[in-house]
Amino acid sequence: MVYPGAVAQPWTERRDRELVWGLVPALIMLASLTAGPIAYLWLTSLTPLNLAQPATQWNFDQPLANYASMFGDPRFANSVVVQVKLSIASVVLQLLCGLGVALLLHPNTKIRTVARSGMLVPMVLPPIVVGITWLALFTVDISPIHRLFAWIGLPFGPLLTNPSTALWAVVFAGTWQHFPFAMLMSLAALQMVPEGPIEAARIDGASRFQVFWHVRLPFIAPTLVVAGLFILIDSVKAFPLLYIMTDGGPGEVTEVTNYYVYRQVFTFSLWGYGSAIAVLMMIAVFLLSYLIDRITRRNDGAWA
Repeated sequence: MVYPGAVAQPWTERRDRELVWGLVPALIMLASLTAGPIAYLWLTSLTPLNLAQPATQWNFDQPLANYASMFGDPRFANSVVVQVKLSIASVVLQLLCGLGVALLLHPNTKIRTVARSGMLVPMVLPPIVVGITWLALFTVDISPIHRLFAWIGLPFGPLLTNPSTALWAVVFAGTWQHFPFAMLMSLAALQMVPEGPIEAARIDGASRFQVFWHVRLPFIAPTLVVAGLFILIDSVKAFPLLYIMTDGGPGEVTEVTNYYVYRQVFTFSLWGYGSAIAVLMMIAVFLLSYLIDRITRRNDGAWA
């Protein structure tokens, strides 16, 4: 009912207002679960909090001391280098494996659906299960892989206790678990490639490799870039595999940044210092997420 002299609000404005009010409970819950802990993490990073000295919890006399200490910490620098190695290797291997399997499954055959479903099994397994499985496979005394290579005359030593191979063994296990994501992204992109340019290239006498390199790859390249960025972010979460398979060792060769944070907080009780490193990691992940969003928006406009 509209009273005389009152201006009736358009229905769309009232609808939008009610939708906003309907989102308020969800926004409050989201803020309590995310913004609250993030704010506490940031505040803690500005203190020298140490559980052995509870009074340091709200000591803000030197708020940037933890951040300054990071740049003079060789172990932190080593953890960043190890993280970069693991991330780059994970992106390259997972994209190559995912794209290779996608090219094999792209033809419309009867076994494609079954094979594609089977390839998804590693991705849905809990990381702890994957870590225990590959720990057993890389343990010389019980590993069928070691026994097979020894039987054919190509024995090799333990991988996880060798400083030269420990990190790459973890990368291999992570690739085995997560490459199905790159496979699904690549397969979906391959199915979106128009047939016209492919047929034209074949008529001109192009080989299969030339068709892939000059026709298919340019079409699926934006999807591969987005998949690579997601893999890059996911590689930061390699903690479960490292915890089960190497415990950050031998020495510090597999101690990535988040594992270094774990040791600082739960081994040495340096919560302030560990929080500062975690804040920097969070900022890096946010920047990568922003990059993914920009690239995705640009690709959406290109496809449109």
